[in-house]
Amino acid sequence: MLNPTENNQEAVWLSVIRLLRWHKPEGRLILMIPALWAVFLAAAGKPPLPLVGVIILGTLATSAAGCVVNDLWDRNIDPEVERTRNRPLASRALSVKVGIVVAILSMGCAAILAFYLNPLSFWLCVAAVPIIVLYPGAKRVFPVPQLVLSIAWGFAVLISWTAVTKSLSFPTWLLWGATVLWTLGFDTVYAMPDREDDKRIGVNSSALFFGKYVESAIAVFYAGTIGLLAWLGILTHLHFGFWISLAVAALGWIWQYFRLQSQDLPNSVYGEMFRQNVWIGFILLAGMEFGYLL
Repeated sequence: MLNPTENNQEAVWLSVIRLLRWHKPEGRLILMIPALWAVFLAAAGKPPLPLVGVIILGTLATSAAGCVVNDLWDRNIDPEVERTRNRPLASRALSVKVGIVVAILSMGCAAILAFYLNPLSFWLCVAAVPIIVLYPGAKRVFPVPQLVLSIAWGFAVLISWTAVTKSLSFPTWLLWGATVLWTLGFDTVYAMPDREDDKRIGVNSSALFFGKYVESAIAVFYAGTIGLLAWLGILTHLHFGFWISLAVAALGWIWQYFRLQSQDLPNSVYGEMFRQNVWIGFILLAGMEFGYLL
C-alpha cells in the first residue's frame, strides 16, 4: 500500500502529465501534422528518417511548452471557463513554480533538438519562441488571437521545410498559408463552446469576432486551405494519391460546415470536430506521400 507521500508524488506527476496535455494526444498531433507535411513535401516523399524523428520530438516538446506557457498566462482566467477550470494550474493542483520549471524543461528539450538543424531552421525556431510565449496574451488585446496561434503553427512548416532544403521557396509559402488557414478553421471551431464564458470574462476569440458569421468564416478558412493545397499539388507534380486525399479532406470539412449550421449543438461536438481534423491531417499526409509514389 502506498503511503501518503507516495500518493502525493503520484498525484503531482499525473498533474504534470495533464499540464503537458499528454492525456489529450490530439492537441500534440495536430501541430506535428503540418511539420510532417513540410518535411515529406520538401524531400519529395523521401525525408531522412533521423530528421523525421527530430521533427516529431521537436513538435512534442514545443507543443508541451506552449501548453504550459498558455496555462501560466491563464491560471486566473481558466477557473472562470467551464472547459478549462480543472486544469492543474487553474485548480491549484500545481504551483506556478512547478509550471515555470516544466515550461523551461520543455523549451530546453526543444532547443536541444533545434541544434540538430541547419542554421536557417535553427533561427526560425528562435523566431517562433516570442510568438509562442506571447500568444496567450493576445487573447486580452487582439480581436482574433487564433491568427497569432495560426502563425505560430505556420513556423512548423517553415522550420521543417528548410530543415530539408536550407531555403524558402514559393511552395513553402503555399503550404504555410494552407496551414495558417487550416489552423484558423479548426481553432475557431474549438473556441465556439467557450463563447459565453469568454464574453463574460472579457477575452477575445475568433469565434466571438465573427459573431453570427462564424460558420461562414470557418468555411472560408477551409476553402482557402483546399485551394492552396491544390495549388501546391500542381506545382509539386503530386499524383492522384494526393488528389484523393484532398477530396476526402474537402468532404470532411464540408460535412463539418453543414453540421455547424445546426442549432444548440452540444459542446462535445466541437471537440469531436477538432479531433476529426487530426484524422484529416494524417489523411492528407498519406496522400502527399502516395502523391510521389503513385
